[in-house]
Amino acid sequence: MTTSKRNFSMGNLFCYLGLIILAVACVYPALWVVMSSFRPGNALYSDQLIPSSYTLQHYRDLFDKYPFGQWFLNTFKVAFFTMIFSTILVTITGYVFSRFRFKGRKQMMLGLLVIGMFPGFMSMIAVYILLMQLQLLNTHLSLILVYSAGAPMGYLYVKSYFDTIPQSLVDAAKIDGAGHLTVFRRIILPLSKPMLVFIGLTSFSGGFVDFIFANMVLSTPEKQTLAVGLFRIVQGRSATEFTMFAAGCVLVAVPLTLLFVFLQRYLVEGLMAGADKG
Repeated sequence: MTTSKRNFSMGNLFCYLGLIILAVACVYPALWVVMSSFRPGNALYSDQLIPSSYTLQHYRDLFDKYPFGQWFLNTFKVAFFTMIFSTILVTITGYVFSRFRFKGRKQMMLGLLVIGMFPGFMSMIAVYILLMQLQLLNTHLSLILVYSAGAPMGYLYVKSYFDTIPQSLVDAAKIDGAGHLTVFRRIILPLSKPMLVFIGLTSFSGGFVDFIFANMVLSTPEKQTLAVGLFRIVQGRSATEFTMFAAGCVLVAVPLTLLFVFLQRYLVEGLMAGADKG
């Protein structure tokens, strides 16, 4: 008994040590960026983590030298509408695969899974040509359409959650005369609030921080998003405003961090609800 307790204690100790190392590896780079945003000068390198003096000049220069406020509004608009359309599309897709049985259903699910395994940038050239033909280049609508169109690829999480909802509730509603739209709106969605929060958060954060596709589509400074604008600050050999770039990174992280902090309760409830239903 004593030996088993000792082995269990040693296992817990190694587990905690691993978690501490992982936490330090994750927190230290973020802390370095935050401290660099308050450090005087513009050099990225410093021989100490905590600066000897602090300044807010980098934050002021972001708005004085660059259209940072416009970048933020552009990014918020793209992320917000991406969240709305992505959540709608992925929930409808998950509901169809969860509650409907039709010919070719398994093949279609497998096809979506296989396509979703390929990196998104493999189709960027084709998407770019398509947007050029539609005259949608250098518009925020192009970003919203592309981000939202790819959302149904993540249907599997939604379908798995819908599968945990008892079929008896759906059958009872159909006996009372409810159609599929009523069942989806009155029964499925109210029971899936934690899942909807998760889908909304991931869709919003994905549209908020994306750089590769936004950098390819957006060209004019007033149309650029935060990720593209911040990259322009440190782009080129003569770019030396690294501390201002760090200040921009901090401002980008603030809204996403607040969202995850305030909505964390719903995410935990979603996991617990899924475990209870299972």
